[in-house]
Amino acid sequence: MGRIHDKKFPGESNEYRRARDELLDMEIDLRRRIEAVAALRRRLPPGGALKQDYVFQEGGADLADDTTVKQTKFSELFASGKDSLIIYSFMYAPDADEPCPMCTAILDNFNGNASHVTDRVNLAVAAKSPVKRIRSWARMRGWDRLRLLSSAHNSYNADYFAESAEWGQMPAINVFTKNEQGIHHFYDTELLYAQAAEGQHPRHADLLWPLWNLFDLTAKGRGTGWFPRLYY
Repeated sequence: MGRIHDKKFPGESNEYRRARDELLDMEIDLRRRIEAVAALRRRLPPGGALKQDYVFQEGGADLADDTTVKQTKFSELFASGKDSLIIYSFMYAPDADEPCPMCTAILDNFNGNASHVTDRVNLAVAAKSPVKRIRSWARMRGWDRLRLLSSAHNSYNADYFAESAEWGQMPAINVFTKNEQGIHHFYDTELLYAQAAEGQHPRHADLLWPLWNLFDLTAKGRGTGWFPRLYY
């Protein structure tokens, strides 16, 4: 039996259990650290006030509707009783043949969880392509639960680091809060801008993306050369 719990799997050796206990110690510590980071994040002071009440283009509630295009202000993305807004910046440029495969894989996951997420907070996806083009791709992927916005005619992407002169469209996850003082920026996944340690890929959304965590459970891990594709 192990020293941490009384479970023993069929055929496992004492060597395996000792190594597993060592790993379990680290997993317990990791869980503690993740919770500590989340608590520290919650204690952030208010960020900067929203630069402007951006106007996005948005389609109809029915994803099959390919005719409706309406103007939606940033402030209108907050549903009554929900004071947090998560916006994922989707790398889909107007001049790109297809969107980013990594972003697409993330949004495949977000779509499946959107109903759960939006029970507590607001969730939206913004991309630089025209709204009809975004929705066409969404229909192909089956993204029927995501609020899809076009930022083609505003400066949101540039203002909140989802776009750069050097790299074009950039992935970003920004969080905003709304209260009686107005709308303020709360959080961005800034690991993207930090220097990655040697050998690390500068991914910044692993904790939100089960794909890599599933691979990390396997004997070969996530590897170094595999990345999501648009088609399989």
